[in-house]
Amino acid sequence: MKQTRQNRIQSFAFVIGVCVAVCFSCGFVTNHGRGESTFDRCEIELEDRINPNYAPVESLVRLPGLGPGRAGAIVAYRESIHVKEGESPAFNNCDDLQKIKGIGPKTAQNISGWLKFD
Repeated sequence: MKQTRQNRIQSFAFVIGVCVAVCFSCGFVTNHGRGESTFDRCEIELEDRINPNYAPVESLVRLPGLGPGRAGAIVAYRESIHVKEGESPAFNNCDDLQKIKGIGPKTAQNISGWLKFD
């Protein structure tokens, strides 16, 4: 008798738990259908292209054909130029990247669509 009662209580608790889960699921689906979410309120905008005159190594390394070594060399070269205000930047176009050891015409052409110079 005691075991039967305990089984009934457990079954009832299980049914209640499933009902609560279904209600939460319906609430999420309904809210999602309205287009309201936390992600909608705090959008992060990423630029389509990066500028090698200012981009950190972490951004440069994501370019196709550039690894950490070449990305670091770009930053090191840029910093060694010590561009002062009013002077031209270290890189004015993709061809200027060929000044970096390991970056040739083909690599410069491959990454040209990912870069901007302003």
